[in-house]
Amino acid sequence: MNIILYILSSLLVLITLLPLVKSDKWFFRVFDYPRLQKFFLSAVLLACMTYCCNYNNTVNVAFMGIMCLNLIYLASVIFPYTIFGKKQVLRVDKEIPEQSISILISNVYQYNTNYTGCLEQIHKVKPDVVLLLEADKIWQTQLALEKEYTYSVTVPLDNTYGMLLYSRLELQDPEIKYLVEKDVPSIHTKIVLRNGQKVRFFAVHPTPPVPNENPRSTERDKELLLIADLAKASPLPVIVAGDLNDVAWSHTTSLFLKMSAMLDPRRGRGFYNSFHAHYFFLRFPLDHAFISPSFKLKEIKRMDNYNSDHFPIFIELQYEATAPSEQKPIKPDSEDIKEAQEKKEKINPNI
Repeated sequence: MNIILYILSSLLVLITLLPLVKSDKWFFRVFDYPRLQKFFLSAVLLACMTYCCNYNNTVNVAFMGIMCLNLIYLASVIFPYTIFGKKQVLRVDKEIPEQSISILISNVYQYNTNYTGCLEQIHKVKPDVVLLLEADKIWQTQLALEKEYTYSVTVPLDNTYGMLLYSRLELQDPEIKYLVEKDVPSIHTKIVLRNGQKVRFFAVHPTPPVPNENPRSTERDKELLLIADLAKASPLPVIVAGDLNDVAWSHTTSLFLKMSAMLDPRRGRGFYNSFHAHYFFLRFPLDHAFISPSFKLKEIKRMDNYNSDHFPIFIELQYEATAPSEQKPIKPDSEDIKEAQEKKEKINPNI
């Protein structure tokens, strides 16, 4: 039993340490995802060691100490996303509907055919903006949301990177861009709130660092950091939304927040795991909405699944001109700036 516990503990510590290696290869980056799972497994193994191990054995005590350190490290990583962490985004004190915007983000899973289920989730919350990812022409035709939403930008693709953006609020100067990969689009547009305030909106869905998609995180990281530059330079308040194929606590997401001067409304509120909808123990927060300090939160929640591999995420925000004096982004240091620049300059020879 002791040997089995030693082996399992060693493996768990190894996959905890692998993401600390600053490599773009998928083998290192994929272990960014299961931090919460590693925390629970560490707790279980430590409990087993406490119950089974001989305290007079130095090796046993050493492994227990290592598992304690592993547990503490993982707890420190996920703590900001628990209800005990400090909130980056404050809740509104007084609701002002004409300054508000509600968004539903949903990766539909291209091969899913439950179009009615998707429409039910949309009609349940009646969002101002609907962003659908992995949507092809069939999804666009079956949903026919153009009947309900006055404005739209659609990029239906059959490569699982299609995007459909629908809005009740006016869209100005919408553009479809391919920032890094020729078949992976992003949508850039201005959205006009009901009071006339303009908001810069970026819809993104970069490729994940997994063997069957992309062996490196180079393209994902580069696209996110290019979007970060656009967000930071924008004179308008900004919302970045989509399936980022990265977890909230990863080094890349943290770097994105620093370089974009944006905030994560989930900090201090919960994980809002959106993927994988069919496997309870393998769930990660991959679908995001990052916002400028000019926004406060009205509501954020995970919606019901409709046979996709992702849960939809609904968020409602309110623009407040004075909010930046109350909530501050994390500032990058010189090392962050240098790393971001290096990532943006990387080119994958396979592309």
